[in-house]
Amino acid sequence: MPELPEVETMRRGIRPIIGATIVSAARTPCRKKPITIRPRIGEFNRRASGRTIRQIDRLGKRVVVVLDDNQRIVFEPRMTGLVLIDEPPNQEHLRFEICLRSKSHPRLWFWDRRGLGLVSLWRPDEYDALFASRLGKDALEASPDDLLAQFGKLKTPIKVALLDQRRLAGVGNLYAAEILHVAKIHPATRCLRIKPTQWQAIHRAMLKILNAAIRSEGSTLSDGTYRNAINEPGQFQNQHRVYDRAGERCLTCRKTEIVRIVQAQRATFFCPHCQTRGRAK
Repeated sequence: MPELPEVETMRRGIRPIIGATIVSAARTPCRKKPITIRPRIGEFNRRASGRTIRQIDRLGKRVVVVLDDNQRIVFEPRMTGLVLIDEPPNQEHLRFEICLRSKSHPRLWFWDRRGLGLVSLWRPDEYDALFASRLGKDALEASPDDLLAQFGKLKTPIKVALLDQRRLAGVGNLYAAEILHVAKIHPATRCLRIKPTQWQAIHRAMLKILNAAIRSEGSTLSDGTYRNAINEPGQFQNQHRVYDRAGERCLTCRKTEIVRIVQAQRATFFCPHCQTRGRAK
């Protein structure tokens, strides 16, 4: 589930480890199916040990730890992964640990309930080839013209299109639904039917929603899985207008119940009154 706001919250939360030196990297004892770590942990540990953490970046839905030799440790939370510097939610699903020479934060952990996440270490040229060049512009940096250029000629429904990380990095299922509600665009509207002024509305809504969610440190849903870097829940779920509110009264118009449909095997939530198909004609 972690999307741009949750991953940005993780990134900001682990910034205190900047300047710390890596002592070792290892898998933690876990009876669950092991996560993927690349390269193999022996080589990972050899290449990372002794290196100093220079900065913490975010690439779409990934946390990137930049080392002093420009290697990058990439954490991909996928569905349920967390990057933490405080005690994890439990030991059962703790997957990976980096020991640090640091008095305040001696550990960096990767915790993953479902085990779908990925931790990898890349040299600069590998990183550029495998990640940076294959993702669209970050959602916080994209302009209305970028959105129009990437999506404007597609026959794909707008909600589905926004999830394509090759065109726009960071937006996932939850925030796409919230963005389209604020922009008053029906999620099934084909991209090529959306006017330039409506791409501007989508852009404004995107910045508004994502920045508000970052200020609230992301959304912790009913399963309670997502936590910030110090194992505290996010708060933006209290501001959701449509996501996971099927059958409830729309908080915007107060007239119609929120509807749930399925698009590309993902649940989509919207208000039929606020987001009519005719608005994009």
